[in-house]
Amino acid sequence: PVLSGGMGQNSPNLLWETCGRLSKHLTQVKQFKCNPHSHNPSSRLTHDTVEHVRYRILQHFNTTPDKYSVIFTSGCTAALKLVAESFPWRPPTATEPASQFCYLTDNHTSVVGIRGVTSALGVVSLPVSPEEIEARAKDVAQSECRSCQTPHLFCYPAQSNFSGRKYSLGYVRGIQARKLYPACDSQGRWFVLLDAASFASCSPLDLQEHPADFVPFSFYKMFGFPTGLGALLVRNDTAALLRKAYFGGGTAAAYLAGESYYVPTPNIAHRFEDGTISFLDIIALNHSFDALHTLTGGMDKVQLHTFGLARYTYMLLSSLCHGNGQPVAQIYSDSEFENPSTQGAILNFNLTDCHGEIVGYSQVDKLASLFNIHVRTGCFCNTGACQLFLGITNQDVKSNLQAGHVCGDNIDLVDGRPTGSVRVSFGYMSTFQDCQNFLNFVVECFVEKPVKVDKEKLDRLKSNTSSKGSSQCLLTMLTNGKPNHIDNRERASTDPVVNKYGGKAITKEAKSQGKAQYLTNIYIYPIKSCAAFEVTDWPVGPLGLLHDRGWMVVNGNGVCLNQKREPRLCLIHPQIYLPSSTLLLQASGMDTISVPLENYSEPHQSHGVCQSKMCGDRVQTVDCGDEAASWLSEFLGQPCRLKRQSPDFIRNMKKGHEKGVSSTALSLVNEAQYLMINHASVDLLQRHITSRQESSDHQPLDIHELISRFRANLVISGLDPFEEDDWSHLIIGNTHFQVAGRCGRCQMIGVDQNTGVKTKEPLLSLSAYRKGKVTFGVYLVHQSLDGSNATLSVGAPVMSQRSG
Repeated sequence: PVLSGGMGQNSPNLLWETCGRLSKHLTQVKQFKCNPHSHNPSSRLTHDTVEHVRYRILQHFNTTPDKYSVIFTSGCTAALKLVAESFPWRPPTATEPASQFCYLTDNHTSVVGIRGVTSALGVVSLPVSPEEIEARAKDVAQSECRSCQTPHLFCYPAQSNFSGRKYSLGYVRGIQARKLYPACDSQGRWFVLLDAASFASCSPLDLQEHPADFVPFSFYKMFGFPTGLGALLVRNDTAALLRKAYFGGGTAAAYLAGESYYVPTPNIAHRFEDGTISFLDIIALNHSFDALHTLTGGMDKVQLHTFGLARYTYMLLSSLCHGNGQPVAQIYSDSEFENPSTQGAILNFNLTDCHGEIVGYSQVDKLASLFNIHVRTGCFCNTGACQLFLGITNQDVKSNLQAGHVCGDNIDLVDGRPTGSVRVSFGYMSTFQDCQNFLNFVVECFVEKPVKVDKEKLDRLKSNTSSKGSSQCLLTMLTNGKPNHIDNRERASTDPVVNKYGGKAITKEAKSQGKAQYLTNIYIYPIKSCAAFEVTDWPVGPLGLLHDRGWMVVNGNGVCLNQKREPRLCLIHPQIYLPSSTLLLQASGMDTISVPLENYSEPHQSHGVCQSKMCGDRVQTVDCGDEAASWLSEFLGQPCRLKRQSPDFIRNMKKGHEKGVSSTALSLVNEAQYLMINHASVDLLQRHITSRQESSDHQPLDIHELISRFRANLVISGLDPFEEDDWSHLIIGNTHFQVAGRCGRCQMIGVDQNTGVKTKEPLLSLSAYRKGKVTFGVYLVHQSLDGSNATLSVGAPVMSQRSG
């Protein structure tokens, strides 16, 4: 990927570099296969090598084993949890106040989560805004009060993982000396936890100059490999205060099994590393550090390089405007990227349309994937910063939760207001071309043409640097040196067929001559993500169309395959023959095989539970045998098996509750029993795609091919494009349905169902004229089934009822 959304932004390239170096050391690595707690030669070699890595880590942060200890953990979060559980918190007494757990509101969830430990101990939790630290500081350091030794902990990030803002490392000594707020207002001993997870990936940290008491960080964020490995650096002067209740293998100097007697090992690191450490991953850090220094020459150069890329992208994105002069992006930053000491290589933003409305971050994410640009979206496990920059109140957070929005989902807008944003992060493997690719992506997908630039703002931003150029150079770069290409686009977008939906697909005269609505096509998809099976009439069952998405293909690890992972699934054509109760599997170059629709001769042996990505549900399945597995494995070129949903397994729908849709039983579909699309909407989309491609060599999509991209069950002949968006109920023939919601489209509709080749259409055009809201088609569920043998037939009339 050209960009990464996570803070492990060096992952894609450095992983290969590290693996390459590791392959050269396979003979050496074979020696490191013994627990370092033993004393045989190979164990001693492992132990000594691990200790060398500890020294190298301390050297990287400009300190020594005399001042700091390295405690290996499973990651930064585990390091923070270790501090939470071992810090000597004190409840209030008659003579001394309680300990305080103070944290910057711009902190990662894993830091704020320490509150979960302290709240049960009578400890005071005090959130502090960034402005308060210096605004409420005292002029001089407070004198030490020997009578009060209550320990307090102040936590802050060296760099915000939300906005990239770098907080002063001088806060470390300022808090320890009780000069800065809140330490200046409270007696006792103040300790500082400096969260370096985001900072350490692209910036040098000097612990000799800024001696924080606790420094957690993650190695995958620095190198990309190894994963699942982090560390906590602890000042040796502070380490003696830590208290540990649990003791595991290798952490005890002595203990008795029959008596409450335990003496911890004197070595700080060994005392807190329960069990066997991940010594092979730790040894791999040697090669990670080698790669880092060989390729970059040091963290100072990494910082300058990544900041330069971030600043360049910020300048251009913040100056970019729609054709009507409205800015394209709303950027969340406390600076204008003037200085690498105050701003990291992170750019956080939301895109806006030409009317100033926010484009949901999930839509940006979907389209970015088409351009091989990987971004991070949401609130990035930093609710405090997200609330501050997006203006989300505490009540908003609670209301959004009640509305169904939780961290990590795709509900990006609630009542038109954003619930999160988009973040791009740069690593030392990032290049200038990556920045250009990203900016071109924004122009291609989100800018109302013609492209304009806020020249005054751009010139002001450039005045802070030695960079040369002009707004015309920027415009030329964004249009790949072909500004006429943009002009053609604009003229195409004002074609007479285009209206507020993107095109005048149906004129008033055509409306007056229009026919009644009816069902034009019925498709079932027996195997999830495989090709459609078109029928003219089909039975309706309790889960939807009979046998629709009744089977799925899983890989050798039991993970459900879809066209995002394996586009060639669309080349498998399953067909169902009800009279013989068989499922036929067909594909080019393969012999046709049949699978019984129901085969439960050995239920105890064949039943199994697998985890598939269908709204996070666990799905109980029945294996369909070795013949089908061999056929699929041969065609797809990887170990696969065919699984059928167990007949006694019930899976309920979650979508649509806000519309009063009751819980409905589902097959292996993603969201609801049926997906319906409107032929008029497809026709409009085809016109829009054609108008966008007039100046290119692309062949326009055939209407039937376009319909196949959306993988609907039901296609109707609606009169108006997207009239189905406003429906609440409908009747097809004699069957009643309720609308459960719109279908939020992903990049899967970019897979050509005839060839398995991925393309960018129709998602780009759909996003363009739907103003970033990438929805197409509506979900349906049975409103009622009377138990009779209901059947849907092509040509059945459709009667609809609008919402409200």
